[in-house]
This record gives sequence, C-alpha cells and structure tokens, in this order.
Amino acid sequence: MKGQIAAEVKKVVKELTGIEIELSLEHPKDERHGDYSSNIAMALFQKSEIRNPKSETNSKSQIRKYKTPLDLAKEIVNILNTLYLIPNTFSRVEAVAPGFINFCLSEEYLLNDVKLVLGEKDRYGASEKDKNKKIIVEFTDPNPFKEFHIGHLYSNVVGETLSRLLESQGANVWRVCYQGDVGLHVAKTLYGIKNHELRIMNYETKSLAEKVKLLGQAYAFGVKAYEENEEAKREIAELNKKIYDKEKAVTALYEKGRQWSLEYFDSIYKRLGTEFKRFYFESESGKTGLEIVKKNIGKVFEESDGAVVFPGEKYGLHTRVFINSLGLPTYEAKDLGLAPTKYKDFPYDLSIIITAHEQSGYFKVVIKALSLIEPELARKTKHLAHGVVRLPTGKMSSRTGKVITGEWLLDEAKRKIKSSFKEMDDQVEEQVAIGAVKYALLKSGIGRDIAFDFNESISLEGNSGPYLQYTFARTQSVLAKLKTQNSKLKTLTQNSKLEPEEVSLLRSIHRFPEVVGEAVENFAPNLLCNYLFDLAQKFNFFYQKHQIIESESKEFRLVLTQAVGQIIKNGLYLLGIQAPERM
Repeated sequence: MKGQIAAEVKKVVKELTGIEIELSLEHPKDERHGDYSSNIAMALFQKSEIRNPKSETNSKSQIRKYKTPLDLAKEIVNILNTLYLIPNTFSRVEAVAPGFINFCLSEEYLLNDVKLVLGEKDRYGASEKDKNKKIIVEFTDPNPFKEFHIGHLYSNVVGETLSRLLESQGANVWRVCYQGDVGLHVAKTLYGIKNHELRIMNYETKSLAEKVKLLGQAYAFGVKAYEENEEAKREIAELNKKIYDKEKAVTALYEKGRQWSLEYFDSIYKRLGTEFKRFYFESESGKTGLEIVKKNIGKVFEESDGAVVFPGEKYGLHTRVFINSLGLPTYEAKDLGLAPTKYKDFPYDLSIIITAHEQSGYFKVVIKALSLIEPELARKTKHLAHGVVRLPTGKMSSRTGKVITGEWLLDEAKRKIKSSFKEMDDQVEEQVAIGAVKYALLKSGIGRDIAFDFNESISLEGNSGPYLQYTFARTQSVLAKLKTQNSKLKTLTQNSKLEPEEVSLLRSIHRFPEVVGEAVENFAPNLLCNYLFDLAQKFNFFYQKHQIIESESKEFRLVLTQAVGQIIKNGLYLLGIQAPERM
C-alpha cells in the first residue's frame, strides 16, 4: 500500500507541476491523523526556491499559482479522490495545515488484512521480491582452538535473523561459516598444550566443554609466552610452519583439538537454531589466496622487506601484509581467496560478511584489493559491521584467558529465568533464555554497541523477547478457552462499531509486511523488534480493557486475537526466536 500511494501521488504531482520528486510517506504518531502522511506539498514549495532555470522554470510558475502548500495539497487530494484511489480502500484522504496529506485506510480494507493473516498463516509477511536471488551470508566465524565468545554469539544472532529475513522475500540463502583452523593462534594453543601443566592432564576423561576450556587456557599461555619469551616465539613460529606443512609431529594433536572445537561449536549452533550450508576454513582458502596474490605482484601487490603487501595508502586505506616473510598467507590473503572459493560453490548475486565493526578498516582493504583483481565479485560483496557487547563484568580478552563465552551468556540468562519464573519447565526456560538474549542484541541498530542488562532482557513487562513470547502465549491461552467450549472461529464479520483499541490493532496488523520489507532493505532487524513491541503493547492494552470470550463481539475479537498471535509468531521466527504456547 505504501508503494501504491507513493506511485499515485507522484503521478498527480507530475501532472500538476511537471516536477518529479522523491516522495516521503510516514506513519503519523497520532493515529487520528491516519495510516500514512506525506509532506510532499511543502517539499515542492521548498524545491521551487532552488534556482535551476533549465529544469524548473516552468515548474516554478506552476507551483506558484498556489498561494500556500495547503492549497497545493488540497488540489492533489482532489485529483487523487477523483481519479486514482481505489474505492473502499480509504475512509478519508485529506489535506491539513500547513500542507500535509493524510491517508486513512478504511475498516473494510483493514479487515481484509486480517483475512489474509488467517489465510496465509506462517507465510504472512513474506513476498517474492527477491525470488531467484542467490545470497550467501557469512557469519559467526569462530576460530577452532579458541572459545566461542559473546562476539561470535552476536554475529550468529545477526546473521541468522538476516538470513531468515532475506528468505522471507524469496531469496535463496546460503548460511556459511568461515573458521581459522590455521595460523599463529593455533600454533600458540598447541605450544600451550605441549608446555603448560595441561599436558599432564588426561583430556579424554574431560567433557567437551572442559576440553574447550582447556584449549582456551592453553591459548592464553601460548600468547603470554609468545610476547615475553624470544625462544617461545621462535618455537611457535616453527610450529605454525609445521601446521601449514601438515607435518606428522603435530598432526595428531592438531586434529584432536580441531575436532573438539568443531563439535563444541556445533552444539551451540543447535541451541541457537542455525544450520550452516557450508563451513569454510583458512587452510582451504589460504592456498587460493596465496596463488592470487603471487599472480598479481607488480600489478596489485608489492614486495616489501621479504613480504608482499597491498599499498593501501594509494587508495586512502592502510597498507597491509598479504604474504609474510615466511612465505605464508596472512588473514588478508585468506579472505581474498575465500571470495572466489565461495562463488565457485554458489554463484551468488550478493555476498554478505558479518563481523564486529572493529574489522571495518580491514575489510575495506580486502575488498579494494579484490576489486582490482575480480571487480565483479567485489561489487557483489558487502561487509556488514555490528557493534560489540558490553557486560558489567568488564572487558573480554581471549589473549589473557578472560573470555566471556556465548554459552555462559545463554546459561546465565536461563539461570536467572529459572530463579524468577519457577513455574516454567526446562524446555520453555531454554526458549525464553535464548529469546531474551537474541532480542536484547537485535532491538538496537546492528552497528551500535550493546550494553547487555540481564534484568531488562528477561523481563515480562518491558521491551524484551520474553515480553513478546508472553504476549503470544496469552493469545494462545485465549484461543485455548474457545477450544474448551468446543467452538470454532467463524468467517470474519464485523457489523458493530469498532472500539479504538480494535482499530489500532487492525492498523498495526496491516503494517507487518511493510515492516518486514523495510527490515530486509535496510538490514535492520531492530525495525521488526520495534514493530512487534508496539503490537504486543497494543494487544495487551486491548486485552486489559475489553472482554473477549464473554463479549457480544466474541467472534471478531477471537479472530483479531488469532491474527495478532500469528503475526507475533511470524515476527519472532524471523528474529530466530521460538514462540512457546504456554509460559
């Protein structure tokens, strides 16, 4: 509807003034002003003051035949009502001072949206806008031999919801995960295992979580040794080369640690509801990247002090090493090799890479280098940066072993929920805990840092995941009462006058597909969070103020309740959150 209104208004404006102008449609904060509002008349008057004789001389004179923006707005409304707008779609279209045009959808039209919700059910809000579009979304990217920290969790939450949003618009989405299974961090961990007191422990008797924790401790030990001991630094560098060369002396320990890490990561993905189509590894992309860099020395890359670098200063970026002095590919070269590797598997139209914003400068260099070698792949590549998660416990650092793991955050949320809501069973506690964490990370814009607050996140009253889950459970409780009475929902009819709270809910229901589309277009799941919170508030206000089962409008209100529940369920699914029917 938003697009249809914009198209018709632009058509009328062109006829009246000869000007083509981008149209802005907003949702008025005060619902008495309608469902959509445009300031097009005022924008046109402002545009008429721009001096551009070649393109606007005639348009100026046509605009200035109206004394005020309100006069122009009234003329636009008159033509819209006479020639363009669909009958029965709007209850009113009006021009109001100082020049706004307000569009109010009719109750008949809004009721038809409810029928669509009940008919389409889980598909409501979806579209075919991106049908046949191939999109690869790379996210999470934890490194084997290190722990799965809250930054990986944040990346996973963002990547999964964006994947679901893109799929809702018809796109064919590949979820992929890129993991650093070679490099200095692996060598530092293996050094820690070989030289720390951990070496005397019987790893095989430990649980998977304990094994991974030991790897984290070994890594911290290796980092400290690398920075403080020249002999250790030399040994770690040699280990790094042996890992790349797959020497038997390190293969057994390497393979064991790698297996533990991957099994551990997989257990977390299951909790979060993510299934990756493909896992990529640096040991795989490094070879490709190394070849690409070597082929382009003297064209894109330069030799410098025994290494190979990309001269980023030429392009206003940083100069970065792509092959180190030992002849090994760096992270940059591996990422460079990853792009064609992914494209070979899945010829994508768009490749989205999700990381923390701390890597924004790094990816500008990598994508610039890629653009000089494979310009088409570079054009199809988008780096999407999210913020970082701050907790009261202080700064996280895998280098020192002070890691706040993603699993700890989920478990701590679950523990607090169990303590606060003792009536929940274990399955619901898990669903609510994960919903609390995910929603807390998504309700702000992706690029913002998150100050995580447990009390706020698990609340059943504020802007939280559990609040939305509780509202959905409330709708199902109402509908369950109908089932106990052996009644069925009838065809939607409404003959009596609608209450303001009912109209408000109808207007929100109408907006759901539009909000989903905007969330996809702007890579902004927070828009969907804001919408769902607003819808839940409106439903709970309606629930508190009006009878449902015992009212004369029982059938209509039950259908309205069913529609609200369906939309909250659909919205939560897009956010990667489950909707328990009972809490």
